Amino acid sequence: MPASIEASNKKRKSSKNAGAPSKRRAVANEDDFADTLTKIQDLENQIAESRKYYNNIATLISMLNVRESAKKPELAVAVSLCRVFSRLITAGSFSESSRAAENEKIVAAWLKERCLEYQRALLAIMRQADTASQITALTLSMRLVKERLTHIPGAENSVWSNSFKDIFEAVVEAQDGEDLQSEFVTKFVKEFEDVRYHTFEQTSVYAETRRNSTVLEILISILSAHDEVPGSGHKFEKFLATPAANNKRITSVNTHKKRAQEAWLAILRNNLSEAQRKSLLRLMAHIIEPWFSRPELLMDFLTDSYNAGGATSLLALSGLFYLIQEKNLDYPQFYTKLYSLLDADLLHSKHRSRFFRQLNTFLSSTHLPAALVASFIKRLARLALNAPPSAIVVIVPFMYNLFKSHPTCTFMMHRVIRDKELASEIEAEGMEDPFDPKELDPMRTDAIESSIWEIETLQSHYHPNVASIARIISEQFTKQAYSLEDFLDHTYQGMVQAELGTGERPLKKIPVVEYQIPKRIFTDRMLEEDGGVDTAPAAFIRELWNFS
Repeated sequence: MPASIEASNKKRKSSKNAGAPSKRRAVANEDDFADTLTKIQDLENQIAESRKYYNNIATLISMLNVRESAKKPELAVAVSLCRVFSRLITAGSFSESSRAAENEKIVAAWLKERCLEYQRALLAIMRQADTASQITALTLSMRLVKERLTHIPGAENSVWSNSFKDIFEAVVEAQDGEDLQSEFVTKFVKEFEDVRYHTFEQTSVYAETRRNSTVLEILISILSAHDEVPGSGHKFEKFLATPAANNKRITSVNTHKKRAQEAWLAILRNNLSEAQRKSLLRLMAHIIEPWFSRPELLMDFLTDSYNAGGATSLLALSGLFYLIQEKNLDYPQFYTKLYSLLDADLLHSKHRSRFFRQLNTFLSSTHLPAALVASFIKRLARLALNAPPSAIVVIVPFMYNLFKSHPTCTFMMHRVIRDKELASEIEAEGMEDPFDPKELDPMRTDAIESSIWEIETLQSHYHPNVASIARIISEQFTKQAYSLEDFLDHTYQGMVQAELGTGERPLKKIPVVEYQIPKRIFTDRMLEEDGGVDTAPAAFIRELWNFS
């Protein structure tokens, strides 16, 4: 027993002693960190005391730990160096006068070289380090930009064209820099109007070179954050550093819009992917076009997108119509191209609701020719024959509204043949529809001579909602107009839920279901298992269906 107790005591002692080194290491690490902070503070205080300690600046830069890799920088050193250089810039140590002694010029040049070395280190941190270090480096870099703009006379052009340019490129090209880019936009670009101006300027220069899709996506996100266009009476008051009195560009609305226009044009002319082109088209009417003092410069991009076909054409509609309506753009083939977009794919597209909203705007003018409007009505009616129910419930009210706003087209609903012989001949043999579905020009389809028999066909549609809504064309037009918003968001899921009773409308009658589920269908064995019935019916059914 004593031996076992002694052994257990040894184990407890050994386990207790095993944890001691880790605690000692933690305490040692804390002591090392405190010693490092003390050393950094001492070096910084010496620099502030006397010029003879300026070599401490080089010591601090070496302690930044970014020469081999900027992924794990010493942020405490970076912050200390920012304070050092800010004080030196404020004190005028970077300024060179013609009357200064030669040694003063040498010191100023040396300080500028060390500051440039420090700025390069901050740029490396922004490109390679973790998120927190990237954001800290950005804040310190912009602090130096502010100090140089404020306290160094005549440095405005060089700071914005060199230092800020390097910062902008580092932000755009940073590894895993989503948070850094968000910080740049939120804390600087949207906050200060001079930073926004020069961001536009640097974007236009940077995007002149062909860039990959990832970089272009970052540039688009930075520019699209500026959704507030200054009005003609806007007063520029929020600056990172007050601009020189003779610099009128920063305080001019026209020059701000010109820089934004150049930036967007550089991106539009770059190596855009199909997804980015669609994204820009969505932003066109609300964010991009208001910046343009010359919107006609967008004409090539919009017309090329409009002619591309498919979803790209649908998205280009609003921007192109904005130019036609607000800027008097002459585009005579607009309605011809719009007519060509009406195809079966459109009614299955996820942009269907967006298109019908725009189409409602485009055809709302009462000055449009009746032949043109009739072609759109007839084309929609023909497409409705093979359209999904969720699209048909939009088409019929849309056609109703067109008939109300263009009464001349109502002949397509109530065409009476007064020649009795011709009427009897048509009733006996039928007639050919005069509408030409292959004609590309909506003014030459002869739709106004046709009728909308397709809608009457839909009155026998299998879906009760579609059949009910199709009957409004055969009734008196007592309603002024239907609100399309009540029909645009119908989906298969919503209509099925309504029929199954899971929607707002309860199920009126429980459907009859088969009490016994067969194991096989359309096979001889199934019929034999069900009671030895003759196999001839199964063979007959298989001949009617092709299951290959």
